[in-house]
Amino acid sequence: MNIALIGYGKMGREIERIALRRGHVISCIINIENEFDFDSDAFKNSDVAIEFTGPDSAVKNIKKCFAQRMPIVAGSTGWMNQFEAIRQEALASGQTFFYASNYSIGVNLFFEMNKSLAQLMGVYPKYKAKIEEIHHIHKLDAPSGTAISIAQQIISQHSQYQSWTMERPNENDLPVSSFREGEVSGTHHVMYESDEDVIQLSHIAKNRIGFAYGAVLAAEFIYQKQGVFGMPDLLKF
Repeated sequence: MNIALIGYGKMGREIERIALRRGHVISCIINIENEFDFDSDAFKNSDVAIEFTGPDSAVKNIKKCFAQRMPIVAGSTGWMNQFEAIRQEALASGQTFFYASNYSIGVNLFFEMNKSLAQLMGVYPKYKAKIEEIHHIHKLDAPSGTAISIAQQIISQHSQYQSWTMERPNENDLPVSSFREGEVSGTHHVMYESDEDVIQLSHIAKNRIGFAYGAVLAAEFIYQKQGVFGMPDLLKF
């Protein structure tokens, strides 16, 4: 495939390495300095775009892909208040759109375990849940998109929690804490604590390779498809 990269930071470079290793061609690289290349022949002749930029530019970049009817794998987080509008636009206009808060296969397995554990713990009210996430100091959004996904999964499966918060929680609030340290690739902990013990489910990313690999798999998955997709479609959960 011919893959256009939107965003060429550490993730973009890792995606490039993996895509080339899997036999793909990087047909176009668009960064903040050359946004006009959305109108270039190199972009228009690409098979799919992979976008990893930031919360302030994600929606704009997605809409530019929609304008060119370019299938897009979107990896930016921090813009979920606009996700449903983008999803509906993609469906209404027949676009190809793949989004995940986290492209790591390991994290998505963790998501499935998180949902099962939340369902089990819902009948044991003495165990109080909380989420902690740690990322590198360059990450712009907090909490992480992954932490929000984890929280939403717990809320959907656990009888006690109705919303999540980073402030002082009420009885039905799920507390979420965010920390920014060094060059941490991504650490997420789900904890259920009682007066007697703690049950903990954790995912610790060693590097960015797993995220980049999943994004390339997503690009391969949507090739010549139409619709809105996510990691459960790719991984057949």
